[in-house]
Amino acid sequence: MDKKNASLFDDLTLDFSKTCGIDEAGRGPIAGSLVMAGVILKREIKGLNDSKKLSEKKREYFFDIIINSSKYCIYEADSAKIDKIGLSKVLKEGLETIKKYFGDEEFLFDGNSSFGVTGIKTMVKADSKVPAVSAASIIAKVYRDRQMLKYAKLYPQYGFEKHKGYGTKAHIAAIKKHGICPIHRKSFKIKRLDN
Repeated sequence: MDKKNASLFDDLTLDFSKTCGIDEAGRGPIAGSLVMAGVILKREIKGLNDSKKLSEKKREYFFDIIINSSKYCIYEADSAKIDKIGLSKVLKEGLETIKKYFGDEEFLFDGNSSFGVTGIKTMVKADSKVPAVSAASIIAKVYRDRQMLKYAKLYPQYGFEKHKGYGTKAHIAAIKKHGICPIHRKSFKIKRLDN
C-alpha cells in the first residue's frame, strides 16, 4: 500500500460498511459510452472482486445480487459527450453526479485522482480491495457490456460483442473497411489506422 492511501486505514476515517464505492468502465475504448457507478452495499456479498478479474458469467451473477442488495447510481456519458467535453471532464461530472445523488456519505473512487471533486477519497486497486468499489466495478462493467451487445446488433460489421469497443486488431480492421459509426469516439486518435 502506498503512503498516499495508508491514512485511509491508519486514522480510521473511512467506514467501509457505509462507504459509497465508485468505479468506471469504458475509459479506454474507442467506441461506446463511459459508465460510472456508485454503490453502497446494504449487506455483505461474498466473492466480490475487480470486475476484470471475474468471468462474464460471474459478473452477470453478481450484478443482480448487487442491484438487490445496495443503493446505487449509474452515470453514463456517450461518445458524443466524450468528444465534446473530454474524458477528464466526463469523469469529473460522473463523480459530481454520484456525490450529489448520495449526499453526505464517505466516497471512495478507484484510482489515484478525484479529478478535482472534493470529498472523494481515492485508492489504487480499490476495486479489488474494497467490496463497495468491487460492486461498483461490476455494475459499471456489466451495464456497459450489455449496452455494447445492443450496439453490436445495430452495427454488426464492427464485432462490438467481442471487443466491447476497445481498439483490437479486428476492430481497427473493421474501421478501415467500413469507416466509423455514430458510437465511435471521434476525438480519440487511433494510431494503428495510419499503418
